Amino acid sequence: MSKDTLSVTDNSTGKTTEFPILRPVHGNPTVDISSLPKDLDYFTFDPGFVSTASCKSDITYIDGGKGVLLYRGYPIDQLAEKSSYLEVAYLLMNGELPTKAEFEDFDAEIKSMSMINESLKSFFNGFYHDAHPMAMMTGVVASLSAFYHEALDMHDDEHRRLSAHRMIAKIPTIAAACYKHSIGQPIVYPRNDLSYCENFLNMMFSVPAEEYVIDPVAVKALELLFILHADHEQNASTSTVRLTGSTGANPFACVAAGNAALWGPAHGGANEAVLIMLDEIGSVENIPKFIAKAKDKNDPFKLMGFGHRVYRNFDPRAKIIREMCHEVLSNLGEENPLFELALKLEQVALEDAYFVERKLYPNVDFYSGLIYKALGIPEGMFTAMFSLARTSGWVAHWLEMMEDPSLKIGRPRQLYMGAAMRDYVPEAER
Repeated sequence: MSKDTLSVTDNSTGKTTEFPILRPVHGNPTVDISSLPKDLDYFTFDPGFVSTASCKSDITYIDGGKGVLLYRGYPIDQLAEKSSYLEVAYLLMNGELPTKAEFEDFDAEIKSMSMINESLKSFFNGFYHDAHPMAMMTGVVASLSAFYHEALDMHDDEHRRLSAHRMIAKIPTIAAACYKHSIGQPIVYPRNDLSYCENFLNMMFSVPAEEYVIDPVAVKALELLFILHADHEQNASTSTVRLTGSTGANPFACVAAGNAALWGPAHGGANEAVLIMLDEIGSVENIPKFIAKAKDKNDPFKLMGFGHRVYRNFDPRAKIIREMCHEVLSNLGEENPLFELALKLEQVALEDAYFVERKLYPNVDFYSGLIYKALGIPEGMFTAMFSLARTSGWVAHWLEMMEDPSLKIGRPRQLYMGAAMRDYVPEAER
């Protein structure tokens, strides 16, 4: 076997074949098994696709063992400290950080596209006031293709660029409108004199009757949260966007599909689950009891917001967001039992040998929900906030996929375990 191939022999037939080994810039070497059915008449079985690379990508890299997250090669901590969300969105889509002139043009175009069609107001009015924001967002995002069908030629570079920019520009307006509808307030129009995150906060919390003062700490926190959530490699929602896009579906339908996948509590609802857990614990005095429950294998209780499927070390995003969480809570200048409970739980878990040995450290979801709640964003909007931030990653992956000349429609195989072939039995003989 050469160093660039993997030789495989079928012991039942004696047939041997070789598969190319693809060597990435970072990460594990990957075996190209695309010829496996043709060469050996086999498929592979990989539930959850945990060992399968579904695509080649230049966008994001994660090393779960070392706690590394890179956007286009840039460490997440550097971007979190020095960049802005809109600059990160440009980076994800274009592969390089923008020059000053490039960013000014990008920023101006995003602002010019931030309004939504007035007809969408009646669309929002079709939802019950207590509809989940993700239900509204999924429907409204999918409907955008009905307003911009003149630029949906997915083989046209300019159409793709316009669609991607429109999606990033309009998603804050849509998310804020979902919230306003849920509380019976008028939709607030975007303002081009505000930054991306300032604009979102203004659309969320301002009302026509009085002036709204934007808190700079809130803007800083939102920028950080959006950067940390902008992309995370081939997660469930991003893979859904890619799978949907592989059919040639328009980008708004693809992002709506990603939105629906993110809605699942196992994916985008984790930060909301943290607050539900804190409500269940109730008070600092109850922490030891619930820590014991979390250690008990026979108890279904779990500490939400601790550990991560990908990261086998500390979530690098959690290290960054932890400081911001404390800054936001300090900025409130008032005591809050829920926040005190969360911080005490964090301290106990970080000092407990059971959690330390298993590397069950607080992850980004543990802190993000606390920050959103501190900013006045209701729990029902948490997943919508995640969707807003992740949209830049979704469109970046969609653009990359659509520019790939080797693009094929996604078609996973299966391991069929049903009945063997059999003949139809007439009703009278059953």
